[in-house]
Amino acid sequence: MDADIIVIGASPAGVMAARNASSKGSKVILLDKKEAAGVPTHPANTFFKGMFDRTGEEVDQSYVIKNLKGAYIITPSGKNVMFEGEAYFLDRKKFDEFYIKQVYENGVDVRFGVEVLNVLRTDGGFIVSTSKGKIKCKLVIVSDGINSRVAALLGMKPIKHTQDIAWSLEAEIEAEGIGEPDYFEYYVGNHAPGWKSTYSPCGGNRATLGMYARRHGKDVSDFFDAWLEKFKSLKGLDEVKIISKSIGGDPIVAIPGDMVADGVMVTGGSAAQSGIGYGMHAGQMCGDVAADAIAKGDTSKSFLQGYRRRWNDVYRTEYYLGRFALETLRKMKDREIDDMMKVFEGEDLTVLSGSPFNQAVQISKMILKNNPSSILSYRAVFRKK
Repeated sequence: MDADIIVIGASPAGVMAARNASSKGSKVILLDKKEAAGVPTHPANTFFKGMFDRTGEEVDQSYVIKNLKGAYIITPSGKNVMFEGEAYFLDRKKFDEFYIKQVYENGVDVRFGVEVLNVLRTDGGFIVSTSKGKIKCKLVIVSDGINSRVAALLGMKPIKHTQDIAWSLEAEIEAEGIGEPDYFEYYVGNHAPGWKSTYSPCGGNRATLGMYARRHGKDVSDFFDAWLEKFKSLKGLDEVKIISKSIGGDPIVAIPGDMVADGVMVTGGSAAQSGIGYGMHAGQMCGDVAADAIAKGDTSKSFLQGYRRRWNDVYRTEYYLGRFALETLRKMKDREIDDMMKVFEGEDLTVLSGSPFNQAVQISKMILKNNPSSILSYRAVFRKK
């Protein structure tokens, strides 16, 4: 064997899986077809500290472009609710380089510019066929993105609801003072079917605008163009210069499917584990279980299910609650969204605490207290749409 574990894809989840597995004694090779860490850069470049804290990692200011104070959720009529909480706009290239350095320091054999062509099972392991030759290993960790070709080659379906991936277009823009505000702005409504449009200030005259839509195909450019015009009107801007555009997808409500098979684990966006912080935490769990499997000489699906159980304990309820909420949002009319938002007017949302389930219970109590009739909006989830 050339390695105990081969990790395919240097996503945040893949990097954490490689780092943790190597730190526990496994011989790990990390492969990625990119030229280098952060080249080309990834459009996901923001997170909230509360989500990142799940990883146990400290935010390092070396890769932070702008510190923010929270976010506004804004309805079609302009009603808004403010959520306080430390948040960050990242230099994604520096962020990726920061964690790749840790991977090197933990003894991982990192190979950029290597494309995986096929993965074949053999007695006792795998042969990974790449653009630079063949490599043998005992266990494969897949983290090659939401359109995971490797998982498909292995006969796995790691994303349960692929039709609900939120396809996106994000643009870096330039306009006078556009990067100065200290809060993200997330706009919900029928202009962004099934999810949101975004405004993320990153300091000075720069910001990013994003459009995330579900069940309207992979090309959301028409939705984005309409959002750009609406944004200019909202902010009183005559002109906005577009510096660059990037397209992608967010599996925020797509729900993990096949996370493990004999000798195989899937993590990050490839397994519908949405978000930088959540993906990294899943990668840590994955790497820890993978190293344990190598140490015990048992890479069976049964043993690797320990990864699924760990993920379920922490995230399963949260992800299914999120799916219910966004499926309801997708089917609601703009008027219903505005009515629902009235529930939160004047409420201090910083008091929400505990697990995601406990927070959902607290929000339900708030709805029943302030506007009981608005609960009828949840009937939208039963609409066929």
